[in-house]
Amino acid sequence: MPWVLGDHHKVITDALEQVYLGKIKRLIINVPPRYSKTQIVKYFAAFGLGHFPDSEFIYTSYSGALATNATWDIREVVCHEEFRAMFPRVELRGDSSAKHEWRTTLGGVMYGVGSGGTITGYGAGKHRPGFAGAIIIDDPLKPDEATSDVIRQGVTDWFQNTLESRKNDPKNTPIIVIMQRLHEQDLSGWLLAGGNGEEWTHVCLPALREDGTALWPEKHSVEQLEQMKAANSYVFSGQYQQRPSPLGGGILRGAWFNRYRQAPQMRYRKIFADTAQKTGEANDYSVFQCWGAGVDNNAYLIDQIRGKWEAPELKRRAVDFWAKHLQYDHHVYGQLRAMGVEDKSSGTGLIQDLSRTSGIPVIGIERVKDKLTRVMDIAGYVESGRVYLPEDAPFTSDFIAECESFTPNDTHAHDDQIDPMCDAINDMVASGNMMNVWAKLAE
Repeated sequence: MPWVLGDHHKVITDALEQVYLGKIKRLIINVPPRYSKTQIVKYFAAFGLGHFPDSEFIYTSYSGALATNATWDIREVVCHEEFRAMFPRVELRGDSSAKHEWRTTLGGVMYGVGSGGTITGYGAGKHRPGFAGAIIIDDPLKPDEATSDVIRQGVTDWFQNTLESRKNDPKNTPIIVIMQRLHEQDLSGWLLAGGNGEEWTHVCLPALREDGTALWPEKHSVEQLEQMKAANSYVFSGQYQQRPSPLGGGILRGAWFNRYRQAPQMRYRKIFADTAQKTGEANDYSVFQCWGAGVDNNAYLIDQIRGKWEAPELKRRAVDFWAKHLQYDHHVYGQLRAMGVEDKSSGTGLIQDLSRTSGIPVIGIERVKDKLTRVMDIAGYVESGRVYLPEDAPFTSDFIAECESFTPNDTHAHDDQIDPMCDAINDMVASGNMMNVWAKLAE
């Protein structure tokens, strides 16, 4: 299949050419995901080896597997008959069978490693004039881990304490960072703010340009980009526009939630629960929420109870809430399928007790991501109008207030209503939703 060229491809290759010529030593390229950046930078490495077979490269990505696949792809290019016809001096050593590390007969090295991985014994570049390899950093941070201060700082620390020291010529070995922006304080942000004390050439390529045109219209039209922006403005501003927004108390906005007076036809309903570890004054509440999956593929909060209950009362509340909603008209509201409870602390005891004595189909929910990540995962669905709240319910105003006060650094007072909401949205909107605009357009 022929490569559909975009204007940004030439911008990227021109910048890489300046690295090859020795005119740029420190380069940051910020470009949207799936816009050919990895393919181009792999061809750049092969090009460098073709002209200087003794070049030494370190290729990194957020995953060791991704870095290994990239180095193997470069090896495949180098071994191709057309490449060998153009660059006959490039030959691989007979023992170069590893995917993540291989060498040329003239002293060239290609080594792939994930962020945080071991680089002992390997270097990039050579202490001589002219091009001799580079450190290539291709998406050092995984998108769904970008909100984690620990992981993000770990990438920066690894760059500063480990990767930077692998330059064989501290002054002349180039470093190339090519990535989508994920957070104000990701590696690009830290470097551009003077983090390592060096001056970086910055090539910034937003998907939607300042003149209102699309960067790569064959990939995403202006209309598609506007739809993506509406679906999740935070993700779009960072990954696609290369201008990550600061996370503040506005992660979830009340205006994003739609309201309804009369519930529409439902496909099914589920109850989702979040149980508090303790019942003290300062502790979170226990919450039971009944959600309906509408025939329009949106999620509807139908009912909620919230309080600080000890174990016996917690069980009674769960049974009563289930019994109440079991009586709803199944032809309108759909079947009440199950009760999902976080399988942790008091929730584990409730799951066991209800399973043993109540006849309620209880499902244990394992939450493996931190709360901020879970909220960021569903924020786009809320923003794009996929979540509905009852207009006149007594709990709606408190629910909105809690969502609006949610902060990334856990300075909010309570967030007990947010976890079951996230579970419901993941179940009823995100999971298996083939019509989801974001998933469709970002392929």
